[in-house]
Amino acid sequence: MNTSSASPRRSRLPSWAGRNYVLLTAATVITNLGSHGALIASAFAVMELGGDSGDVGLVAAARAVPLVVFLLIGGAVADRLPRHRVMVAANTLNCVSQAVFAVLVLTGEATLWQMMLLSALGGAGQAFFSPASEGMLMSSVTGEQASRAFALYRMAMHGAGIGGAALGGAMVAAMGPGWVLAIDAAAFALAGALRAFLDVRHIPARKPGEGLLADLRDGWHEVISRPWLWSIVAQFSIVVAVIGVSEAVYGPMVARDELGGAAPWGLALGAFGVGTVAGALLMVRWKPRRLLFVGTLCIFPQALPAAALAVPTPLVVLVAVMFVSGIAIEVFGVSWITALHQEIPEEKFSRVSAYDWLGSLGLVPVFTALAGPAENTIGRSTALWGCAVLVVVVTAAVLFVPEVRQLARRDPTTAPEPGAVVSPGAPHVEAVPAAPGGEPVGDGRG
Repeated sequence: MNTSSASPRRSRLPSWAGRNYVLLTAATVITNLGSHGALIASAFAVMELGGDSGDVGLVAAARAVPLVVFLLIGGAVADRLPRHRVMVAANTLNCVSQAVFAVLVLTGEATLWQMMLLSALGGAGQAFFSPASEGMLMSSVTGEQASRAFALYRMAMHGAGIGGAALGGAMVAAMGPGWVLAIDAAAFALAGALRAFLDVRHIPARKPGEGLLADLRDGWHEVISRPWLWSIVAQFSIVVAVIGVSEAVYGPMVARDELGGAAPWGLALGAFGVGTVAGALLMVRWKPRRLLFVGTLCIFPQALPAAALAVPTPLVVLVAVMFVSGIAIEVFGVSWITALHQEIPEEKFSRVSAYDWLGSLGLVPVFTALAGPAENTIGRSTALWGCAVLVVVVTAAVLFVPEVRQLARRDPTTAPEPGAVVSPGAPHVEAVPAAPGGEPVGDGRG
């Protein structure tokens, strides 16, 4: 009786969607519902207390600094300890810091230094959570369905972000930022409870290491030995920083001065979320052969939101621009995580992920802290145009790296094709004819 009733429930899920995948997806949906609203709430909490763009930037930088400082340690710890325990501990810290932040805002007792301190605690928790989470996700799926699994996971994640951003913006406008921060704290608590039930028995036992520094050196070797990996991480050190400045600092200011406040900005962020869901749906069915070439081309549209804010365009144009950039970044995101899953050994996932996060976020504190002075010196519009130009320049530069153009999706069910380069520590590079002078040429279809 029990067996027959359980079987239909299991059959509703694909074979690769095991317990860990389902728990990870559910927990991520919950945290994204809270965190997308909290992103808006924290900026408007600062402004409600009389803060300007410089103060908003300082609070954002306060979160980014410990995130950058502790990322490498977090990655090494996540490859040594059970990853789910690291994730639960980080969620607990995030829950407590956001709860205190909410209480201070609701009581009107918050000061700038308190908000910076609480944001810093949240950043420290994220530094340990992110490498563990990414390693856990990549170890939860195997084989040829990995790309589809990642796309569906990200679709659920971003789908929650749509509701979180739209609801968060509306709640900030109707109830104030404190209640949105309180909801985010509750979301961290619930998500941490779900992640406590993750099963790590399938992950091979770690061999005794030579220490934390040796683990970090090993992770560094994995990154630096792959030109496609370190070049894109270097690219994103600029891209993530300027997008962060555009959307976390200047975006709320433009919304307040030109668009009507928090609700329209929440709508724009929600449109970005809709775009990421559309991009994930696309990647469920589309498997581009040259993962990183296609993904890198999709970074160019990330310059559009900063340009739209610089004009500034009407809300309907900004919403459309955010939607397009959401589709494009999701194509890159699925391609990137698929490449990592294909090329990086499982026991080193978290350390490589930590270097990825560190490189991508390393300049965020600098750019966010300088956002206010830059606005005062050259003007908000000029600063936003500079952000857009930087995205285009660094993305074009990455396309000069041969492995970024050539790294190919590998079919796990077949042997490598004759002429393909597959070696330990190197990506699977598609064999392509050489143009005069030795440069490879493709068919233009990605």
